[in-house]
Amino acid sequence: MHQLKTQPLPSKARESHEADGELRDAILAKLTYSLGKSVNSATDNDWYQATALAVRDRVVDVWIQSRREAKRLKKRRVYYLSIEFLIGRLLFDTLTNMRLVEPTRRALAGMGVDLERLRNGEPDAALGNGGLGRLAACFMDSMSALGIPAYGYGIRYENGLFEQRIVDGWQHEVPEDWLANGNPWEFIRADTKIPIGFGGSVEFVGDTEATMRAVWMPAEIVLAVPYDTPIAGWRGRHANALRLWSARVADPIHLATFNEGDLVGATAARARAEAISRVLYPNDGTAVGQELRLRQEYFFTSATLQDLTKRHLQEFDSLENLADQAAIQLNDTHPAIAVAELMRILVDEHEIAWPKAWAITRATLSYTNHTLLPEALESWPVDLLGRLLPRHLQIIYTINLIHLQDIEKRGLNSPDFIAAVSLVDDTGGERRVRMAHLAFVGTHCVNGVSALHTGLLRETVFHDLVRATPDSAPTRVINKTNGITFRRWLYEANPPLTALLVDVLGERVLDDPGCLKELEKYASDENFIARYEYARTANKSKLAGLLQVKTRVRVDPHAMFDVQIKRVHEYKRQLLNLLETIALYQDIRERPQDDFVPRVKIFAGKAAASYERAKLIIKLAGDIGQTVNNDAVVAGRLKLVFVPNYSASLAEAIIPAADLSEQISTAGMEASGTGNMKLALNGAITIGTLDGANIEICDHVGRDNVVIFGMTAAEVTARVQAGFTGNEAAAASPRLTRVLESLAAGEFSPDDPDRYASIVGALRGFDRFMVAADFDSYWDAQRTVDRLWRTPHAWWRASILNTARMGWFSSDRTIREYAREIWNVPVA
Repeated sequence: MHQLKTQPLPSKARESHEADGELRDAILAKLTYSLGKSVNSATDNDWYQATALAVRDRVVDVWIQSRREAKRLKKRRVYYLSIEFLIGRLLFDTLTNMRLVEPTRRALAGMGVDLERLRNGEPDAALGNGGLGRLAACFMDSMSALGIPAYGYGIRYENGLFEQRIVDGWQHEVPEDWLANGNPWEFIRADTKIPIGFGGSVEFVGDTEATMRAVWMPAEIVLAVPYDTPIAGWRGRHANALRLWSARVADPIHLATFNEGDLVGATAARARAEAISRVLYPNDGTAVGQELRLRQEYFFTSATLQDLTKRHLQEFDSLENLADQAAIQLNDTHPAIAVAELMRILVDEHEIAWPKAWAITRATLSYTNHTLLPEALESWPVDLLGRLLPRHLQIIYTINLIHLQDIEKRGLNSPDFIAAVSLVDDTGGERRVRMAHLAFVGTHCVNGVSALHTGLLRETVFHDLVRATPDSAPTRVINKTNGITFRRWLYEANPPLTALLVDVLGERVLDDPGCLKELEKYASDENFIARYEYARTANKSKLAGLLQVKTRVRVDPHAMFDVQIKRVHEYKRQLLNLLETIALYQDIRERPQDDFVPRVKIFAGKAAASYERAKLIIKLAGDIGQTVNNDAVVAGRLKLVFVPNYSASLAEAIIPAADLSEQISTAGMEASGTGNMKLALNGAITIGTLDGANIEICDHVGRDNVVIFGMTAAEVTARVQAGFTGNEAAAASPRLTRVLESLAAGEFSPDDPDRYASIVGALRGFDRFMVAADFDSYWDAQRTVDRLWRTPHAWWRASILNTARMGWFSSDRTIREYAREIWNVPVA
């Protein structure tokens, strides 16, 4: 027998083989020594945990080096405060950024483990709900990618918002259990416990008017314990930390009470404290819920400011240069109490004179506003604030006094104007502190999140404050249009399309989204169109399988996938989409012989637990789906699917498969939106109003490649002021009238004919969301979509041009603008 000679591996292959071996050994070591499991006894969760720990080690090396460099070079740090961080699953995201996907896949395959199975088994981190939290997660990714030293700060919610279950069409909320098996990505810093005070009394000790110092003696102390999750940047060049606070008490049990037999009372203080980090957005419809919300917001804001000022003092001798070394971004009004808290720290704890402290506070803080809706602009009852945070109420009153005195000195002293710009609202019977006003006055920069939103902020919410501010130039309220991280929402979510892009444009497209522009020349290329369509069809087939598992509804991957996935709210107008679905269903039944475009309406989103109208809209979607999906006359040409428990990972499955992107909010009510960007990037054609970032998407991708309908923001305002009612729209629209009559007659709810009477009544009456007013325009726009779908070459050309022209909407671009124009920090 002749012995075969083994050929040596080429150098690159050998290096890859060795790297795979090192990774395999690292995973096995974690499985054995961190989890105490053998290969034979390991479950999928064990393999996931071991893989995550092995990958985390590699991120930690980068993280430590990044911190060391920032400290050595005395770089200015960014601190991003957000009540939400919707980071989703981290395994594949981290592998992608560290360029370890294929080495890990090979290492696991060599041990008989499927990486995709582990990826799908990872729970979504239940740390957010919607666009606010997802934006914060994208920004953390981009700050790491651009080498900006940064910390994200939030709350480590043990039970998240809620897990949505659909039972008989109704939304039911159950606690999230994402931490049931532990979280391998985080480090608990048990040796760092920051005391957070509530209640008590205040003693004034300032010896001069300039000092204004006081001593706060809280009645209750809650401890904030930090958990750090390293966030790897693209290609593993830099890493930052997401620091989340968990609430604890110093004494978990009152032993004397326990020994007296009061077992519940002995742990009451612990339950009260730990409730702070238990659930995101507790129902504030009760006094208890409202107090818990305020406790949450102050808890994480105070812990953050104490933490970062301590870090600053470890590197510098004084807080007087804090603004030179720290840029603190408030993501919406939830952390607006930071203005008063930073003043308390500077004045009371470090004895900095009030004028100097105020200058430091304003120079350090900046504020992003995310809403124009009055109900979402937080305000707190003076009585509640005074009872829970007495020193902060004093500070806010002092800020307000100086603020109003400065305004009056400039001759702006009419009572109505003073009432409008005051931080304290006295007009509604109950005195309330306006947190958006506090954030405006106490920061050096306020930004909106789309061009339209920023313009409306200047004209409405902050119009009087801009006029009242000495630096009232347009730069006082500036625009920073939101963006998304392409790494998650294209490269990770859509491998078929990404592979095509790399094949055509090269690897550089992974580093420079601007390269996508070069796709324009392929938009009419038959070969490229075929490959692009093939990638979409593959994604749709995959999603069809997922939908059947989750909803038991079978859909045709060759039908148009018409997608509306977002938080369920009246201004987002899922209801408008549902009315059009009913009208289309009625047309199909009336003319079954006609050639209708096959369409699958895909909905997903959660309604706030206390938002009864939104929950009724979800039920309506279910009732329509039950009727339409089982109608033999329709014969599958129209289907409606509501996918339960919307999450970041579910979005990653739906978005790459979408043909049509529903962005149909009432004009002037959506600040920006980021789902619109994700869907357009992946080639979905937008049907939408001129609202939020839809306008900028339209500008970038071209008016011919989106379908716009409905009133403008100015027209909506005019209709509202004129007292427009839905009856006026119904009188002019037989189609709308028929839809409303079918709802009122209980055609979709035969078990409860009056179920949707309240919706019909609201639509016929004064509806500030203008659903009825925009119905006919929306119907016509959908028929434009049908015509485009029937012309495949034109459809795919528009789809490709959407992908090609979305490069500007990268969150890397957004963060570069923040860094240059607000934070004054360099980027890599």
